[in-house]
Order: sequence, then structure tokens, then C-alpha cells
Amino acid sequence: MKILKNFVVFEGCDGSGTTTQIGILEDFFKRNLLQGNLFPRNPSRLSLPPFYTTFEPTNGCIGTVIRSALRGELEFAPKTVALLFAADRNEHIYGSDGIAARCGRGELVVSDRYLPSSLVYQGITCGEEFPAILNRDFPAPELLLFFDIDPETAQKRIAGRKQRDIFEYMNFQVQVRERYKALLPNFSGAGVTVQTIDASGTPEEVAAEVWRVIEKMPIFKG
Repeated sequence: MKILKNFVVFEGCDGSGTTTQIGILEDFFKRNLLQGNLFPRNPSRLSLPPFYTTFEPTNGCIGTVIRSALRGELEFAPKTVALLFAADRNEHIYGSDGIAARCGRGELVVSDRYLPSSLVYQGITCGEEFPAILNRDFPAPELLLFFDIDPETAQKRIAGRKQRDIFEYMNFQVQVRERYKALLPNFSGAGVTVQTIDASGTPEEVAAEVWRVIEKMPIFKG
């Protein structure tokens, strides 16, 4: 499994807070970039890399179709959805100014979901073999953070959403959590740094734990 340096992925069940944490991290970088003081504790120890956040499905043409399907507005066979995710991911990684290019020029790229989501979600809807074949050639991230949370707690968090995706229901999310936990050792065994984050705390508590992990990456050492 090829590992893409400077690439971080946030994964977790729906309602685990990955999107919230991406936003907090992005705001953290932006504020301190403006202040010129990202690392007040020990600025001489770390150097500041360019920072870029992204997500899957993307907001490109293919990703837009996927999001319509996830909202139930379009109906596709499960394998069609898996194929769409793989096509969207290929553009995400290798398209113009994609993740591979950004990481290659020294940017820290953090994505809200990536191929582990396909191996989990499409692994449930299609079986393990088909999404594994579709995604076998994509590079793995240098760092994979799994935001672990009890599905009941996650369901309470998303209860107020005006519209739910087709997978955002209790019985499916129980399977999602189980499959993530079964999948993570495959990534760590292939050389990916995998860290489980307790996502049940406040956004501030979780963000502090996220930063403690990310700041140890080699990109911050200059």
C-alpha cells in the first residue's frame, strides 16, 4: 500500500464530528496564520506548513451526483454508487491541483473522509470484494484519525438535521462502527499511523486531542 505523505484523513460514523473538527482545525490555522503565532508554546520546535482542507464526496460534478444519491434524490444500484465514489476519488487525488499534487509540494492536506469510508459503507452495501478492488490502487494517508463514538450518542447529535442521508440510521451505523474497527488494523499494518479519537467529548476537548496527534507529524519539524 503506497502512503501519501502530508495527507491526513478523518473518519468515523455519521455524527462522530469529523466535519466539525475539520472546521475547528481550519479556523485554528487561519487565525494563527494571521497572528503569525501558531505555536506559542514552542515556536522554534515546529515550522508551519501550508494547509488545505477537503472532503469526500467532493463538490465536483461526480461528487454532486453522489450527494444527490445519498439524500435519496437519485436511485442507483449499490455497485453504481461504489463506482461513482471511486471516480470522484480519482479526480480528488489525481485531478488538476488534486491531493497528490498538493502533498507533493509540501502542503498539509486534511480530508473529511476518504477510501476507508468506501471500504466501510460500500463494503456493507456491496460486499467487501467489489469496493476493495475499486480502491486498491489509491494511496493511503500518512495519518488516519478514527473518531469513535457510540452510535446512540451519534444519533442524538444528528437528530435535529432537516434531512438525513440514506445511511444515517441506527442499525446501519452500528454496522459502520464495527466495520471501521475491523478495517483499521489493515491500515496500521501497512504503515499508516492510525489513531482512535474519543469523539464523545466536547468539540474543544476533541480538537485538543486531534491537535496533539497532528502536531507530531514530520511536516511540522521543518
